[in-house]
Amino acid sequence: MIREAAVADVPVILAMIHELATYEHAPEAAQATEAQLTEALFGPQPAAFALMAEEDGEPVGFALWFRNFSTWTGTHGVYLEDLYVRPEARGAGHGTALLAALAEICVARGYERFEWSVLDWNEPSIGFYRSIGAQPMDGWTVFRLTGKELHALADTTRVNGASPSRI
Repeated sequence: MIREAAVADVPVILAMIHELATYEHAPEAAQATEAQLTEALFGPQPAAFALMAEEDGEPVGFALWFRNFSTWTGTHGVYLEDLYVRPEARGAGHGTALLAALAEICVARGYERFEWSVLDWNEPSIGFYRSIGAQPMDGWTVFRLTGKELHALADTTRVNGASPSRI
């Protein structure tokens, strides 16, 4: 069964985020707190949304997503930040059901894109995504700024007279 996440799901979502980070060989990278997730998912202006996969009433997976926007199509889309199904529940269709529910959201709302990233070494997931018809975006590379580099770039706006309150 797939359902929208509720505030009561935040602790289990956070636990699964830590499980996912461990699976992706980066347990130290999962630093989100319950308070941050609660605010992001259920605050006055939610920044993200989540779906839960359940088996026999127990959460076995989740999909956390947010809206993006394409200037080319002029429409919103869905960006899947995390998809995770606990190892003991894999192979039972929960991942497919979560992706299908997100695809249904896209279609119902007129969103033209449903996108996500996958680690190059994660062959099981790549194979799964290909099996449902997803295509890799060859020729595109994900870039990320964090830490001191992010702060250094932000400092250049202050030097040039811009401020976040005016942008």
